[in-house]
Amino acid sequence: MERLHIFSGKKVMITGGMGFIGSNLAHQLIGLKARVLIIDSLSPLYGGNFFNIKGIEDKCKIFINNVSNQILINNLVKGQDFIFNLVGQRSHIDSMNNPLLDLETNCHSHLVLLEACKRYNPGVKIVFAGTRTQYGSPVYLPVDEKHPMNPLDISGINKMAAEAYHLLYYRNYGIKTTSLRLTNVYGPRHQMKHSRQGFLNWFIRLAMDDEKIRIFGDGRQLRDFIHVEDVVRAFLMVAVNKKTDGQVFNLGTDNPVSIIYAAKLIVELAGSGKIKRVPFPEKNKKIEVGDYYSDFTKAKEIVGWRPDVSFRDGLKMTVDYYRKNKRHYWK
Repeated sequence: MERLHIFSGKKVMITGGMGFIGSNLAHQLIGLKARVLIIDSLSPLYGGNFFNIKGIEDKCKIFINNVSNQILINNLVKGQDFIFNLVGQRSHIDSMNNPLLDLETNCHSHLVLLEACKRYNPGVKIVFAGTRTQYGSPVYLPVDEKHPMNPLDISGINKMAAEAYHLLYYRNYGIKTTSLRLTNVYGPRHQMKHSRQGFLNWFIRLAMDDEKIRIFGDGRQLRDFIHVEDVVRAFLMVAVNKKTDGQVFNLGTDNPVSIIYAAKLIVELAGSGKIKRVPFPEKNKKIEVGDYYSDFTKAKEIVGWRPDVSFRDGLKMTVDYYRKNKRHYWK
């Protein structure tokens, strides 16, 4: 974290800044004395939540609008030193049910942003939030950045395309872009209204409400879960490192765990909830990748990043946060 003093006084724009990762990033940047601008549509379909920026709302510039608004974005990118591009639709199921909306959110909006930067701020550094779903079912484990990409859903295809746009604008126009391929991020400020944008948050809600956590199949699939504090640190570290320009990086953990283990640990930490195994629904089975965990050697070697928050500690912090702030997320 030694170079993060660079953010002091810098102009930083966060797309999707009232969502899960974006709001955690905003809190950290305000602590680093950056001049933060947030844009978020606050669509009820996604994770934007005014409460996520409680305590820093008077320290940020906030625009409630879509990133696909070309005229607005043309003006907002001017003078920005860094852009953390976190806008996106995260639900695999929703992307299959409404592929054209997913195309608008996960592709078109990114082209709008990149075109604005090309014309009005070609010197900006952009960090894009990619995803493990770009890879599809692993051919080998752990998955490194050279693994073939064969997404199993519309969202994964569109995120793959959006990442390719960012890298193209680096190669063709010299815009400094980096992509982080994220996997199973969890922690405070995640949306808790439904399970379509990640199952771990939903497991936490069910356990805290003393309800049944349904595990599809035997639950032995392995995953690497990354706490949002570690993810935010990775975004900041790649932003200030010139060696990351035009590069992609996996984030991951040293200790992947099974889904059934994660559910049992959540029940233990919440002090409530039950676990029930059920057959895989057909719509879920078609996009189930089996075991997945990342090789993040490249991030360690080039950036010096590795996860610090253990799974147990991260889950405990997350449960404690929602226990305190439940009314702001259980709507």
